[in-house]
Amino acid sequence: MGTYRLEIHREGVRLVTPDDLAVPEPAPTEPFHAWFLTAVQRGNRYTDLRTWTEGNAVRPLVHGRPYFAALAEAVDGTRAGDLVMLAGWRVDPDELVRDDGTTVATLLARAARRGVDVRGLVWRSQLDRMRFARRQNRRFSEVVNAAGGRVLLDHRVRPFGSHHQKFVVLRHPGRPELDVAFLGGIDVAHSRRDDADHHGDPQHMPFATWYGGEAAWHDVQIAVRGPAVRDVEEVFRERWADPASLTRGPWRLIQHRLDGPERGADPLPDPLPDPAATGTCAVQLLRTYPNRRPGYPFAPFGERSIARGYAKALGRAQRLVYLEDQYLWSTSIARVFAQALRRSPGLHLVVVVPRFPDQAAEQTFPVALHGHTQALDIVREAGGDRVLICDLESPAGLPVYVHSKVCVVDDVWATVGSDNFNRRSWTHDSELTAAVVDSRRDPREPRDPAGLGDGARTFARDLRLELWREHLELPDDDALLDVDTAVATLRGSVAELDAWYAGGCGGPRPAGRLRTHVMAVPTPWQRRLAAPAYRTMVDPDGRPPRMKVRGHH
Repeated sequence: MGTYRLEIHREGVRLVTPDDLAVPEPAPTEPFHAWFLTAVQRGNRYTDLRTWTEGNAVRPLVHGRPYFAALAEAVDGTRAGDLVMLAGWRVDPDELVRDDGTTVATLLARAARRGVDVRGLVWRSQLDRMRFARRQNRRFSEVVNAAGGRVLLDHRVRPFGSHHQKFVVLRHPGRPELDVAFLGGIDVAHSRRDDADHHGDPQHMPFATWYGGEAAWHDVQIAVRGPAVRDVEEVFRERWADPASLTRGPWRLIQHRLDGPERGADPLPDPLPDPAATGTCAVQLLRTYPNRRPGYPFAPFGERSIARGYAKALGRAQRLVYLEDQYLWSTSIARVFAQALRRSPGLHLVVVVPRFPDQAAEQTFPVALHGHTQALDIVREAGGDRVLICDLESPAGLPVYVHSKVCVVDDVWATVGSDNFNRRSWTHDSELTAAVVDSRRDPREPRDPAGLGDGARTFARDLRLELWREHLELPDDDALLDVDTAVATLRGSVAELDAWYAGGCGGPRPAGRLRTHVMAVPTPWQRRLAAPAYRTMVDPDGRPPRMKVRGHH
């Protein structure tokens, strides 16, 4: 469904390695969807994951505070015999999920004590001195396991890799109407419990000094009900049943012993039938798994359906692609967006990213700067003034750390997940993203913004509008429905706020929280020095060798 090569140089330095991102043609006999991957297009015949499901209800949970409250309410509703499954990159055991003092560890330990089958797969993590969360994740597992749960510290990854998926599934035998899955970009961890006011989470982790003491944090999760809950559960079951050792590499044996005894992966109970259809959304789960030795039984050569899913959707984009992302700093990913911008002269790309890197990247700022500016150069060269890159600040004027991973294409196809827009997330770490196409069409004009007959779908449009209303501090959607008017409104708000700062902040602060994203441009020598570390450590490639040689995903 399209293969392309794009090579860009800046000051004599090659920014893009020639590479192909092709989505295979579907098989003639398999069900086809204009926006979703078919089974053949997913490229992984070893998984039991279904291609997509219909009849789901999907609700966005913007910010950690609403998500934590919904999660706590759902877990409190469980009883003996129910099943809770959690997968996380980081879990801080003392992170509050409610104002009454309930922590995530207490929440799940109480559930385990009343007979709920609590299972967890939490990344074992790198050393704490690398500013990861090995100690916190270990402590979380100890507390829940002492109460009767089974939380495993999982390091079945590539070297320098991680398990980055962030989801929770709750199943209720005899009460399927309560079944729910939460997935997206939010770990139950310090700094995440913020809301639209962006005062920050009082339980904050060490962070870049640019963001002040309690960094404001913007993020998105979704709650899914319906048949797709069983698919999210299958993602957990496949990982749980992986027979590989939880600790990989001989250099990790000492660390493994220091972490103490750990319960093995006791078999899960047999899966329950699908929850009944309860909504209007079709949901396709997209994943990344790397090429690992030994391979994952459910993905022996890895899976890159996230990369392919975006390539297929962007191949259909006509008018507006809206992104929120923590990074956007890979040339291979920027190239997919550049191709869409070149193909569709009426396409706008609006991106919201953090103003500054987080603390881990602050220590290697030239490397982060190298990757980020490469990606921005590529999309700006392809789209010119149709590309708008912004960062976000709080009503108090402090920068907000954007951690969300959201994409909306033409108000039809929308994704929320754990993957960032970089090569690491698309090839190297485990990731999980939900692509959603609502069968409901929004009756408001324009009814078919892309002009392809797809209409405007309720979930995708409502998600974009909710985010834009917050970012622009608007009371309604009147100026945000039509693409040209919406982009002009956004540009005007950004320009007005930029001008207010440039003028010395005289007079009332204009409405809106978006600023033009500005970063220093690295010199050619900085690029050359940063490139090796960028490719091997910061943004590595997890594809099989033959795919790297051929430039395929």
